[in-house]
Amino acid sequence: MNKPTHRHRVTRIGHDRSGCTDEITVEEPLEIRLADAPIVVTMRTPGHDAELAAGLLFTEGVVENPNDITGATPVEADGPSTGNVIAVMVADHARIDPSPMRRCTSIGSSCGVCGKSAIEQVQRDADPVRDGLSIDPAVLSTMTDTMRRNQHVFDQTGGIHAAALFDATGGLQCLREDVGRHNAVDKVIGWAMLDGRLPLDESILVVSGRTSFEIVQKSLRASISIVASISATTSLAIEMANEGNMTLIGFLRDGRVTVYCGDQRVVGQSTRPDKTKMTDNG
Repeated sequence: MNKPTHRHRVTRIGHDRSGCTDEITVEEPLEIRLADAPIVVTMRTPGHDAELAAGLLFTEGVVENPNDITGATPVEADGPSTGNVIAVMVADHARIDPSPMRRCTSIGSSCGVCGKSAIEQVQRDADPVRDGLSIDPAVLSTMTDTMRRNQHVFDQTGGIHAAALFDATGGLQCLREDVGRHNAVDKVIGWAMLDGRLPLDESILVVSGRTSFEIVQKSLRASISIVASISATTSLAIEMANEGNMTLIGFLRDGRVTVYCGDQRVVGQSTRPDKTKMTDNG
């Protein structure tokens, strides 16, 4: 299996100038096939490729039912493709629509919807998530610390995103890292798919970067009711989360929680006082 990091010779310049080696996050292409037919090439950090392939095909709507994926296995290839091809197998009765992937020749690691001409083309039919799950802000605040302690590739490189699933008590269920924010989410959802855990309406997704439309879209496909980030969100992400009856949280740090929609699921007070001074300009 290809490694997620490699060592590279660098020159560090500060008070003095010195040569040393640094651990670098690997970014390589992964060709995803349905059986023997190539579907898409996505840039990713090697590791948990079966989960990434399964999660991507489901969250992008290529596979309608998560139970239709029966497995994903690496394909032996020569040259630069070694370790970078994976075949996803589906049940005979599965309903497959490859068109969402064929709209683009390849997907960049930083972009969830590259090559798609309009937002309407990537919106998937998904039922709104059900009510029932609630979370204490004090528990939410522990999740970012837990996630950070388990970002082992980030510890080595400082250049990789993370997505993590938690239960309502703050217990870590799964954490995956990738150079692409969307890939990390797909890996987590793919893990849940292959482990028979969908729907994820009793889980909370925490991501290390900003929450964009694509991350909310993928979460809605998996019926995740609470999505939280240590950073900001976008207007379209809020719109989709609101339509999907989701709870969308940003700036989850320093004991503070900013809830953009679905605040009925966040029950209680922050563990630390909010010292931010509000002005007339917000």
